[in-house]
Amino acid sequence: LQIDNLNDLRSYVHETICEQNELQVGAFQITERILVRGKRACGIFFCLHGPRSVKFTAIWETDRNSILFYSSSGERVGKTQLVQAPALSPVLV
Repeated sequence: LQIDNLNDLRSYVHETICEQNELQVGAFQITERILVRGKRACGIFFCLHGPRSVKFTAIWETDRNSILFYSSSGERVGKTQLVQAPALSPVLV
């Protein structure tokens, strides 16, 4: 999968989580946090806040250039390998 910018990445993650869990896209809030190793950004953690306080998550790893999807119990339920992905700020101050 080729993703050209961070908005496309956000949309893909949101739509995929909703599809996997039979949720309506846009019905639930999704939050994100930049993951940092040392002082270097290394990915983004996404969390969809579903019904009855259920949370579904995904992590985009910049080193492996892949997105890992997790169920509400923390079990990995999917993986998408990206051919090309958007740039994430390499250094945080």
